[in-house]
Amino acid sequence: MSSFIIEGGHSLQGEIVPQGAKNEALQVLCATLLTDEPVRIKNVPNIADVNNQIKLLTEIGVKTTQNALGDYTFQADGVNLDYLRSDEYLQRCSHLRGSVMFLGPLLARYGSASVSRPGGDQIGRRRLDTHFLGFKKLGAAFEYDKERGVFTIKADELHGTYMLLDEASVTGTANIIMAAVFAQGTTTIYNAACEPYIQQLCLLLNRMGARISGIASNRLTIEGVTSLHGAEHTILPDMIEVGSFIGMAAMCGKGVRIKQTGYDQLGIIPYTFRRLGIEVRHEGDDIFIPEQEHYEIDSFIDGSFMTLADAPWPGLTPDLLSVLLVVATQAKGSVLIHQKMFESRLFFVDKLIDMGAQIILCDPHRAVVVGHDKRMALHGGRMTSPDIRAGIALLIAAMSADGVSQIDNIGQIDRGYQNIEGRLNALGAHITRVK
Repeated sequence: MSSFIIEGGHSLQGEIVPQGAKNEALQVLCATLLTDEPVRIKNVPNIADVNNQIKLLTEIGVKTTQNALGDYTFQADGVNLDYLRSDEYLQRCSHLRGSVMFLGPLLARYGSASVSRPGGDQIGRRRLDTHFLGFKKLGAAFEYDKERGVFTIKADELHGTYMLLDEASVTGTANIIMAAVFAQGTTTIYNAACEPYIQQLCLLLNRMGARISGIASNRLTIEGVTSLHGAEHTILPDMIEVGSFIGMAAMCGKGVRIKQTGYDQLGIIPYTFRRLGIEVRHEGDDIFIPEQEHYEIDSFIDGSFMTLADAPWPGLTPDLLSVLLVVATQAKGSVLIHQKMFESRLFFVDKLIDMGAQIILCDPHRAVVVGHDKRMALHGGRMTSPDIRAGIALLIAAMSADGVSQIDNIGQIDRGYQNIEGRLNALGAHITRVK
């Protein structure tokens, strides 16, 4: 197991380019299972979760060719159906949450699919009901082997229908879309997730021959087709990494330019950082964060206490609340962080409190941050990364702190951030990876 040793107090300056979007990559990789023709995907991030997904595709028989760095071609013309039913495959699925999105394309193309209860971040209960309720609406039968922890879905034929999702689940929506492209007739998905990841998946599927309309809305209409063909696709810049870099630049920067951000797809993210008092300059497709001696938290129009809360797109993504919370520790003023969607994501704040942050954890979903206004720096400490997003938040805190910090279990950070220490050290950080 590896750790980061961070010497805090060093300023960041220069340019940095965000990687391809992790969550989009996991979806479009699964979409390659829907055709026996080659599908080329560019700007694939070199991170643990995506690399494991590619490895799993290869293990089930998908021909995988790396054309260049971040550029792959996949051809699913020899999928091993026997392996898909094996205990080895199910065991692999249990360690990779993205494997749940194999269900939709495998069900659509082969009539059945199984998956173990998937792994991933330990951020609270992440139910799969939306996925299976959607499959059942399309005419599939669902089974759950409680002893083995294995979900199985089967259907001789899928039929288009109207469905109202019980929650706007991103992975659930993606899974149902991929199943519905081969359903007979028309499928309408209402309360669908409409994140840029979902939009990109739909655009790829349409290039492959699907007929999906309503893209970018929460009401999708899918006219079933009998087959799909090959296509090319380029993954968007990772908006979570863009937000993470904004936070780092605000706390530690002496002028940082984030290049090729896909600004038009960032939604409310730049505005949210501006509400914390951070100057976010939009220049072409770049974002420039100048050095700020102080940044002051805004208040609502009536003068009431600022609250930042996550919500389904186009609301604020929950993946950035950990970063926003850390950034607020050095702002002038106070803010309530309300994490509505996951009940364990705020538990990392005890590490920040140990570092000197003024935070009141009200309950599993709410924390009040009283900013130091950069008059009192955090101090270094030893901590463990519980999940991807808390890990990057702790790294930002350690970079801004006085003294040396150690972050253990950085495999969690590697799951979502590509060569993060190398790219940040190029800006002036002092981060060392140790075994």
